[in-house]
Amino acid sequence: MSNLRPLPLIQRVFAALALLVLLAGCTTATPPDSVLAVPAPARKYAAIVVDARTGKQLFEVSSTAQRYPASLTKMMTLYLLFEALETGRVTKETQIPVSDHAASQPPTKLRFRRGESIDVDSAIRAIVVKSANDVAVAVGEYLGGSEEQFAAMMTSKARQLGMTSTVFRNASGLPDDDQHTTARDMAVLGMALRQRFPQQFHYFSESDFMFRGRLVRGHNDMLGRVRGVDGIKTGYIRASGFNIVTSYNADGRNLIVVVMGADSARQRNDHVEALIQRSLSLSVDGAKTRLMFAEQ
Repeated sequence: MSNLRPLPLIQRVFAALALLVLLAGCTTATPPDSVLAVPAPARKYAAIVVDARTGKQLFEVSSTAQRYPASLTKMMTLYLLFEALETGRVTKETQIPVSDHAASQPPTKLRFRRGESIDVDSAIRAIVVKSANDVAVAVGEYLGGSEEQFAAMMTSKARQLGMTSTVFRNASGLPDDDQHTTARDMAVLGMALRQRFPQQFHYFSESDFMFRGRLVRGHNDMLGRVRGVDGIKTGYIRASGFNIVTSYNADGRNLIVVVMGADSARQRNDHVEALIQRSLSLSVDGAKTRLMFAEQ
C-alpha cells in the first residue's frame, strides 16, 4: 500500500465547493469524528466503495439516489457484447456495420463514413478507451436490431443482475432524461463484469490502442496513477458531472469504487484515490459492514 500517493490536502483541493460527510453515518468502522471531503454539488454527487470479494459495503453517500450514468452506460453495452462473444453469436473478427444513425452521433467518436464497419475486437477497445459513441450505437444496433430494442435488452439485463434502479434508453450514455442509474447499481455492474467475464476484463485496463494506423488515447487517468487500479470506465455529460467506476485489485484486496457528479476529472480522481486509501486502511470486520447485495 505504500505506493499509494498520500492526499493530506484533499480538502484544499476541493476548496470552497467541498462538502463534509460524517463517516459515522456510513457503514464503516471509522471513528465518528472522521470526515472526508467530497466533490460538489450535492445534487449530483454519489459514491460507494464495495469489497468485491465479499460484497461488503465500505463507504457510501447517496448511493441509491438516481443519477445520470453518462458513458458508464457503455459498461452494459460491453456486458451484452461479451455475452455475445461467449455464446458464439459473434467472434472478435466479426465486422459490425456502422449505420448513418451510428455515424451521426456526437463526439467522442471514431468518425466513420457511410458503409464502413469495425471488427468486434476494435469495437471493444474503442468503447473502453475512446468511449466512442458511434461505435457503441453500432454495437447496439447489431445486437438489438435497433438502438431502442438494445436499450430494452440492457434494462432487462440490469434487472437480472440486481440493478434495481437503472433504466437505459441508449447504448452510449448520451443525454436522455429517462436514462438513470445509481452508484450502487454501477458497483453491481462493475463487479458483474469482472466476475462473469474475467477473460475479457483486461480490456478495461487499456489506456490506448491502434486503429487504422493511428494511436487512439483514452481519458481514464486512474490507470497508472494508483498501483492496483485496473479499470473500469469514466463518463461525463453536463447533467451528470464527472463519473467513474474504478476497480482496484492488488495484495489480496479487490475494491469497486464509484464516484459520480464531480465538478472535474481531477476532483473525481482525487476523491477516488482518497477512498481507495481509506478503504485499504480499514480493518476487515464483518460485524461493522453489511452485505451490499445477495448472491445472484
